[in-house]
Amino acid sequence: MKNRERYIAQLNRMHSGKGFIAALDQSGGSTPKALAQYGVQESSYTNEEEMYTLVHEMRTRIIKSPAFDREYILGAILFENTMNRKIDDQWTADYLWEKKSIVPFLKVDKGLADLANGVQLMKPISNLDELLTQAIERNVFGTKMRSVIKEANAKGISEVVEQQFTVGLQIFEKGLIPIIEPEVDIYSVDKEESEEILKKEILKQLSSLSKDVKVMLKLSIPTKNDFYSELMSNPNVLRVVALSGGYAQEEANHKLAQNHGLIASFSRALSEGLTVGQSDDDFNTKLGKSIKGIYVASIA
Repeated sequence: MKNRERYIAQLNRMHSGKGFIAALDQSGGSTPKALAQYGVQESSYTNEEEMYTLVHEMRTRIIKSPAFDREYILGAILFENTMNRKIDDQWTADYLWEKKSIVPFLKVDKGLADLANGVQLMKPISNLDELLTQAIERNVFGTKMRSVIKEANAKGISEVVEQQFTVGLQIFEKGLIPIIEPEVDIYSVDKEESEEILKKEILKQLSSLSKDVKVMLKLSIPTKNDFYSELMSNPNVLRVVALSGGYAQEEANHKLAQNHGLIASFSRALSEGLTVGQSDDDFNTKLGKSIKGIYVASIA
């Protein structure tokens, strides 16, 4: 019963809580870049295990910071390796919920396929069922998976959305809430046109879901303000969140604030300015300032 109660509490928090989602889910390919941004050079580790230990130390420092607080943060997205590590003798997802009341999510995709029809689909997720079983054992609430749209190609965008919803339904049926993330590249020359096609395709997929199915959507901040409000009011959509997509924190916040009801799920823009050499005071002050800025933009 405890887990059912936890699930309902987390569902309510994600649906109507004030705040944003912290994306702490850089994986194998993007970890060296995330560590370098934090001031840890590749010469500091000699293999993958050492690299993941260092990135877990970075994430632990963020999660344990007093600035990383439920008042501002609703959820956190973890990478599989982080899910299977502990913070103060608790599995990371348990620490997040039990100590911080922050809802844990897991990134489940295996990266992007090569560009075709103007998009990058997800690579096949070969061990998905096994990974979802493990996520449930670790008390994770939901998942996240990313595809990328580079150009306004109707066939490609339709394929991206269809793939996302097919896998999303499998995740929901397993007992987890999927975050569906068809990212539109912010540097795309026809970004606005891609968003028009994307919204149409998402609405088409949503209309085919039975009413008990819940999904979340993670989208690039749209070119046209409030463009996704129709998606937010859809009964199958628990929440619509935005990625920073390469915008610096200040610009991402500025754009986000102009989209009512859209909340952040930032990664790079959240950890901007944090370095391994900072004293705890400086680290916590910088993180606190970033979190408050992103929070204010999210509740606008």
